Amino acid sequence: MIDLYGMGSPNVVKIYLALEEMGLPYKAIPIDVFGGAQFKAEFTKLNPSAKVPVIVDHEGPGGRPYTVFESGAILIYLADKTGQFLPRDGVARYDALQWMMVQMTGVGPMFGQFVHFTRFAPKGNDYAVDRYRTQVRRVLDVLEQRLATAPWLGGQEYSIADMATFPWARGVGLFLGKAAEQDYPKLMSWVAAIASRPAVVRALAAVDDVRSRTTAFDKAAPDMLDKIFGRGAHAAA
Repeated sequence: MIDLYGMGSPNVVKIYLALEEMGLPYKAIPIDVFGGAQFKAEFTKLNPSAKVPVIVDHEGPGGRPYTVFESGAILIYLADKTGQFLPRDGVARYDALQWMMVQMTGVGPMFGQFVHFTRFAPKGNDYAVDRYRTQVRRVLDVLEQRLATAPWLGGQEYSIADMATFPWARGVGLFLGKAAEQDYPKLMSWVAAIASRPAVVRALAAVDDVRSRTTAFDKAAPDMLDKIFGRGAHAAA
């Protein structure tokens, strides 16, 4: 059994996808991020960075419980544990890993900053909004080009690179406007193919459930948003 601590953010969705695709039994433990649960001592013992997702594998290395945080590390851990969705060696392994890192260092951070400045920042941040919209478009162009040459991000096989990227890429229409989807036909076909997978359907249903049990971003208390984003009274001196 694996305990999954998280909520409904794209970085957590990745792990739901992996657990369902790999057929691993798991228990979802909601962490109410917009309610501040990640700052409680019992959670920071699992991840001192106070971030989700976190897993606890009760049958970890040596048969002992093992805790893993950071979504990319969790995906690699689960793939290596099961021998699925990541080649064990050779070029195919590194192709999958480097395309997963495109998500970790490019897609996720650029989308994250764009969403922050459009959704949470005060008005008058036109430079930031324009910068991160442009960067989101740039990384989407990279994904579109890749999928014009290979069926999956890692190459010929569906992998953790696709699981990492799907939760962000499926939001193109939501974040950039529905018309933007027309600019990325290969990417949108890839999104549709992943969304139709039975394991993904199960994963997204589980995500909807955990969202129903945690505070929505637009219901968060103002001081809690300040704490989460390190601003106001919580800004560094």
